[in-house]
Parts: sequence; structure tokens; C-alpha cells
Amino acid sequence: MKILSIDTASDICGVSILDNENLICILDAKTGRTHAENLMPMVQDIFMKTGLDIKDIDLLVCDKGPGSFTGIRIGVASIMAFTDSLDIPCIGISSLEALVYNLKNLIDDKSYVCSIIDCKNDNCYFALYEKKNGVFENLIEPQAESIDGALSILDSYCTDNLNTDNIVFIGDGSKIYKDKIKEMFSNGKFDDEFDAGNTDLNDLNSYSLGIAGLVHYNSNIDIGNILPLYLKKPQAQRQLEEKERKGKS
Repeated sequence: MKILSIDTASDICGVSILDNENLICILDAKTGRTHAENLMPMVQDIFMKTGLDIKDIDLLVCDKGPGSFTGIRIGVASIMAFTDSLDIPCIGISSLEALVYNLKNLIDDKSYVCSIIDCKNDNCYFALYEKKNGVFENLIEPQAESIDGALSILDSYCTDNLNTDNIVFIGDGSKIYKDKIKEMFSNGKFDDEFDAGNTDLNDLNSYSLGIAGLVHYNSNIDIGNILPLYLKKPQAQRQLEEKERKGKS
């Protein structure tokens, strides 16, 4: 099965082609928030490099968020355009789930992984997963919280259900809030404890996204129409609502 995977939810614009779990080609670049200009040339480039065509693709995968509002819309719209015109099945994967697949070959089954993506001002997106038979099962659904709130929710869940603080933390939030995390989870593990070569385990990448998409496809999960996963309102909307509240007070 040939998979085209597109990730535009962060500062990284990424495109990969996989043959099942085998990576054929990856083009991931930190281009900032210029995905509208970079994505389609990168898609054209990866087809040129591989000698493949969009008609050779059996599955389309994109990052549905959370992350950059504009980036998510670009990725989802691009994938939906392909699937609508060519009738290729598509799957949307959350950024938080895509991150844990960076660890797929680095941790054992029955390991717990918490994805944390920073969203500024001590706020974050987070979720908790457990690896079972090579697949990551969601234990705490993706949500937006302050970092203190996220760690409190995680601590309560672990106390009630897992009886452990031996968790792997992944994502840029795990790096930014590492000291705070270690205060509560003294046995927590971080990216620097794994030999990942030149790969930054805290970065989203289109290959891990494609692997997660393949898992969903093989399990017949979430195939079809992709809805963006925002979790938070856009900043402009939050500012407008705050202005309206002040005007009424």
C-alpha cells in the first residue's frame, strides 16, 4: 500500500511517501508558517524524486491538529481535494498521536507516553497513550490545558489507573516544561534518553504521521471525511470575545 502523508500543523512542512511501513521518501523542512506556498511544490517534488504519481497512492494521511490553525486548514483542504477528485481513502491523525509514533521502535509494549505540544503562555495540548502490540492506544483524549492543569490531570489518572509515574514525555512542550514535569514525575523519561540518530523526537514528522495513518486504516478507524481538531479557538476570535466582554462590563 502506497501512502502519501502530509503534515502542516507546526512550523514543519512535511511530505512523505511510504510503502506500508517502509519509507520511500521524506521531505520535511522547517519553513515557518509559509505552508500555503511550500506544500504543493513539495508534493510535486516528492513525486518527481520517487517516479510515482498521485494515482499510485492508495491512502492519504494528514495531520488534523491541534496546532497552527492556518496550517491545519491547508493540510486538510489539500488532502480532501485529492480524495474528492481521485476517490482515494483519507485519514486524519492528531498531532499528539503522530508524535508518539516517533517512539514506535524505541520503546517496549506496555509503555506509557504523554505527548505535550506547547501553545504559549504556560498552556499546552496533551494526551496520554499506551503502547500495545506495536499500536498506541489513547488513554487520555487530546485536550487543551495549562501545563499545571495538564500535569494535575495526568497525575490523577496515573494514581487512579496506572499506579506509576514511569512515563515517556514527547513533544516540544516536554522540552519547554521539563523541569516542571520532573517535579511531579520523577521517573519520567525524555528524548535525550533515547538513541534516535539525527531525528528530533520532539518534532512532528510526516513519516510517523503516515505510520499512524496506516494503523488507523488497518483497524478501520476514522477513514473518510477529515474534521480539523482545533481544541482552542483561534487567537483572533478569543481577542474579539474578550473585547466584547469588556464592552459589556
